[in-house]
Amino acid sequence: MRLHAIVTDLESARAAVEGGATVVQLRLKDAPTEDVIAVGEPFRDLAATFVVNDDVQAAIALGADGVHLGRDDPGAEMAVARGLMLGTSAASVDEAKAGESLGAAYVGAGPVWETPTKPDAAPAIGLDGLAEICGAVSVPVIAIGGIDAGNARECVEAGAFGVAVVRAAADARAVSEALGDR
Repeated sequence: MRLHAIVTDLESARAAVEGGATVVQLRLKDAPTEDVIAVGEPFRDLAATFVVNDDVQAAIALGADGVHLGRDDPGAEMAVARGLMLGTSAASVDEAKAGESLGAAYVGAGPVWETPTKPDAAPAIGLDGLAEICGAVSVPVIAIGGIDAGNARECVEAGAFGVAVVRAAADARAVSEALGDR
């Protein structure tokens, strides 16, 4: 679970897995469940843990390993009841603890740095905020937001179990090497 690649298509997912990603998260913001299912069907054949972003129904229909839910996304209880690995987002210690209390298997903490991929993201928490979150919960923390090969290691040194990359998913090999996984 050290390197999560957040992708929108199968080609990017395959490249990320070849580069060392151990988790692939399909993120199709605001797409109807039917579209997420159509795009996600071949993801089950990847040699990685498969997580669907925001859509519990699609995750169940696809037989995904898990679902990642943002702070305002419904369905945590259903996800846990159906045996899906639950990931939650947190930009503060309180949000991380709330995710853990919902049954999250991991917490995605961030954005650590500003990121253009999510314009509505909370303000950057920095490495100090990441370290606070890591120290406050017992589940693995995955750092997200502005992460690439140049700063991934800093996140792990701050206490994160791993990192999630969006823009850097195409460069998963370099990020994986920075983490010491290759």
